Amino acid sequence: MSKAVILLSGGLDSTTVLAIAKSQGYDCYALSFDYGQKQRSELESSISIAKKSNVIEHRIMKISLSDIGGSALTDQSIDVPKYSDSDEIPITYVPARNTIFLSFALAWAEVVDCQTIFIGVNALDYSGYPDCRPEFIEAFENMANLATKQSVEGDRIQIKTPLISMTKAEIIKKGLGLGVDYSETTSCYDANILGEACGECDACVLRKIGFENANVKDPTRYQ
Repeated sequence: MSKAVILLSGGLDSTTVLAIAKSQGYDCYALSFDYGQKQRSELESSISIAKKSNVIEHRIMKISLSDIGGSALTDQSIDVPKYSDSDEIPITYVPARNTIFLSFALAWAEVVDCQTIFIGVNALDYSGYPDCRPEFIEAFENMANLATKQSVEGDRIQIKTPLISMTKAEIIKKGLGLGVDYSETTSCYDANILGEACGECDACVLRKIGFENANVKDPTRYQ
């Protein structure tokens, strides 16, 4: 069986991606990050989801993007804003996050002799983050195939983004068809210590709309 590194945040999208990778026959290596995010419930979700998904291995990499700050998700001096339909990139954007996460995934992929990385980026129902666009993924994949020993020796790296052109409702329907239990996932940017979602941030509102448009009951625990 082919191997794949799956970036697993514990949220709705990444959990769906893990289910897709498993359905395609990949041996899955799940990679999560303790990157200094203010709310910790997503990490607990990632541990539970990885265990129930019977991944080959689940690693949580500890890095400190909170030392850089500049985002409402990592900087204690910046409050998490409520949902806005503004075209501006919101303050919940974490500088260079997907570039950093994919770089760690690339390094681990080399170690486990794996040529496939899955990431749950989406370019439709999302908050406008620049590192979720197809152009970014294509550029990173090109860079990866210049930067690694295995690619130089002929094993080309693939960055798979199965959700990139799907709506949130389509993602939910896909996941349910693969047996995903969305009650175990955490999407909220401002969940409390019990893991209950705020219901008002970008992630919560997009998630709510997704379940509504999919005509599926929202299993999220709200504050």
